Amino acid sequence: MPTGKVKWFDAERGFGFLATDDGEEVFLHASALPAGTPTVKQGARLEFGVADGRRGKQALSVKLLEPTHSVAAAQRKPAEDMVVIVEDLIKVLEGLSGHLRRGRYPDRASTGKVAAVLRKVADDLDA
Repeated sequence: MPTGKVKWFDAERGFGFLATDDGEEVFLHASALPAGTPTVKQGARLEFGVADGRRGKQALSVKLLEPTHSVAAAQRKPAEDMVVIVEDLIKVLEGLSGHLRRGRYPDRASTGKVAAVLRKVADDLDA
């Protein structure tokens, strides 16, 4: 199956064009996108079948090969800010480990807050 990148796609109008790896231009209709995928972003890599339509080549049975980069990832916290957050988290976890070493869990309010902070820091690191 041929592969290529999305040149542009207009979700409102329901179509766009691909550029194959060979440099050909192929029409892309929204109906060819995978189920649950209403649109694709410019630059997304795709694998697709090709049929000759009335106005030229048309993509069929499109499969996304790799997701496009998220805007959120481009806005991740600076590393210097994360250093302070991770160091503070280590201190919080050390306090928690003291309770666990003594054979008991801290109160639920404390563990819930620590769990929420851990999730947030993990999301920030994964962004």
